Amino acid sequence: MSSLTVQHLTKSFGSTPVLAGIDLTVPSRSLTALLGPSGCGKTTLLRLIAGFEEPDAGTVSLGGAVVSGGGRTVPARRRGIGFVPQEGGLFPHLTVAGNVSFGLPRQERRDRERVRELLALVGLDAALADRHPHQLSGGQQQRVALARALAPRPSLVLLDEPFSSLDAALREETRREVVEALRATGATAVLVTHDQAEALSMADQVAVLRGGRLVQLADPQTLYRRPRDLDTAAFVGDAVVLDADVRGGQAHCALGTVPVAEGCPDGPARVLLRPEQLRLGPPSAGAVLAVVHSVDFYGHDARVVLDLAAGLRVAARLDGADLPAGGQQVAVSVAGPALAFPGADAALGEAVRSP
Repeated sequence: MSSLTVQHLTKSFGSTPVLAGIDLTVPSRSLTALLGPSGCGKTTLLRLIAGFEEPDAGTVSLGGAVVSGGGRTVPARRRGIGFVPQEGGLFPHLTVAGNVSFGLPRQERRDRERVRELLALVGLDAALADRHPHQLSGGQQQRVALARALAPRPSLVLLDEPFSSLDAALREETRREVVEALRATGATAVLVTHDQAEALSMADQVAVLRGGRLVQLADPQTLYRRPRDLDTAAFVGDAVVLDADVRGGQAHCALGTVPVAEGCPDGPARVLLRPEQLRLGPPSAGAVLAVVHSVDFYGHDARVVLDLAAGLRVAARLDGADLPAGGQQVAVSVAGPALAFPGADAALGEAVRSP
């Protein structure tokens, strides 16, 4: 499998800029997620890599060879790229076997053993080979689409929000099967998604796009724990963002005095906490007090919305076993350091952000 390198990629449609100078490297045999809100340029970037669109400027290289830009354009069909669209894009008149073998050289299309291998690779029974797409579940269709993309042994696999039409349970199962299949083949892959949990759980690295620009490229843990700015922090997970005054490594804010990560200068700042850092206990003298506004129960955990005495509303993420009731007064404490962003102009405008 080949690495992917995108340099200074720019694209506009008419007078509307879509991508502005994107630089991205996807190492061989890794999975990179392109994450961002609708309209940020994710799918356009994927289409430029695939060769379905031509960039206005910049280059796309596979395995060190330029396939687009610098006066060179390799047609999409010759780039050796597998593509899995949102709805799978299976041919309704072909069987599963016919769909899977469609991209193979003509002499290999009758190889039933190769079809069985590919179906097994994506977690499907070989007995499905003679069915048609309408006889499959949504998750099965997506896995057949992946098997078809992997059949020609592509140098790169592109997945354009392939799980968006699936229900929650099926999406989780299909994601797991897809990741296992990609790992088993050693595929280099790029996944477009606007689902933060999907990106963080599946990818080796996550590229966050906003307004046509790549604002951060990092492994999932770094992205979640050390986001580059507040907008990125709020997009990749629930965030508690508060005004603070930082002095000597301590942030003085509506949740009391909280240690901050190293490197933040003294002065006004906005501090970021994740809801799972908030702890609740019985009211006590000197504690930061809050009233439980609401509890959203998810089974394994719960989101508890709190009204602070300072007039702010924040959210805590707690274990689902022992939860307070609405209207109950509790003490709020913070576990671990906050991430501080110096300057009052970094404000998001709310204490709680939920993507």
